Amino acid sequence: MAAAAAGVRGQALGRSSFSRAASSKTVSSSSSSTASGVKLGPNGTAFVSSGIPDLDRILGGGFLLGSVVMVMEDSDAPHHLLLLRAFMAQGVVHKQPLLFAGPMKEPRSFLGTLPAPVSSSKEDARQRVMGGGASSDGQASDEGLRIAWQYRKYFGDERTSGAEHRDNKQEFSNDFDLRKPLERHLLNAQHIECLSTQDADTLSDLQDRCSTFISRLPRKDGGNLNAGRIAIQSLCAPQCGYFGKDWDMVSFMRSLKAMVRASNTVAVITFPYTVLSDSLCKRWQHLADTLLSIKAVPDEDKDLAKLLTGYQDMVGFLHVHKVAQTNSQVPVILEASTFSLKLRKRRSLVLERLNQAPVDGSSRPSSGSSSGSCSSSAQGSPLDF
Repeated sequence: MAAAAAGVRGQALGRSSFSRAASSKTVSSSSSSTASGVKLGPNGTAFVSSGIPDLDRILGGGFLLGSVVMVMEDSDAPHHLLLLRAFMAQGVVHKQPLLFAGPMKEPRSFLGTLPAPVSSSKEDARQRVMGGGASSDGQASDEGLRIAWQYRKYFGDERTSGAEHRDNKQEFSNDFDLRKPLERHLLNAQHIECLSTQDADTLSDLQDRCSTFISRLPRKDGGNLNAGRIAIQSLCAPQCGYFGKDWDMVSFMRSLKAMVRASNTVAVITFPYTVLSDSLCKRWQHLADTLLSIKAVPDEDKDLAKLLTGYQDMVGFLHVHKVAQTNSQVPVILEASTFSLKLRKRRSLVLERLNQAPVDGSSRPSSGSSSGSCSSSAQGSPLDF
């Protein structure tokens, strides 16, 4: 009797531990599935997409939640707007709260320049099938219905609904078409706020708006990770009224970094470093969690064209100075720090490692005239190398 009771107790304990593990797995999967546009990482970290899939891969998953990303602008070309627009467009697509501030009278007009996501191959194939089905006699649609019925018959409705949910699940990072703007109904959402920094004498209004925006997105370790995005264009631009107040800008950066660190928010700030002093620029770079710089490709640089492959397709160079990390003492070591910025099919941004152009074959010495030949004869033999 004692042995039987012990066996029953062991089975009960086994069932309870198994059920607890399954329930925790279910909770974790449900929390990750409800997080729109948020990807969980190691050591309790979470990421949001930068809007450029290659940049997400380079940074180890995307922009870290609770971090400040700073982009050093290039004075020759406004290529920093490509990164800022991709970051903002990705948040609009995921319906995440967005706060934009820029040195312009009507900052909401900047939303009209945000690119639209590239239509996926599944949607294109679905449209082609729909078009072909309309012209055919309906045999293709009947075949599809028969296959779906057989799949549901053998595997059940739950797996079918799970597959449909995976197909309908929104992508973490999208490729955006720079030639096609976002739809207007997405830009008129209530979770998008805009603020003008032009002619502003102080940074108090911007700091208050950021504080109110961040207070609605407190830090949560579990549950629904609703992430917010803050995009600030040309924070220290000369057209701003507070330009020249160096310590006020540094104080604003410190307070913003502290507020963002305690929330589920990512702040991306671009600044023209050429108008700042060297000491102030070093302070700004030190305050950034992730530091990037972008530089335009010089026109018709023949020496650079001979050195790099695919020089004609390059738009600029992206340099990664610093990568944010939390809950870890292991430094982030990148395979490369400088990448070429290209346009795929003249519409979507692509980052690639710099590759040296191959050396011209005519400059290599021939095997017959080389002094290091293993054969003493003037004519080359099959054994020479």
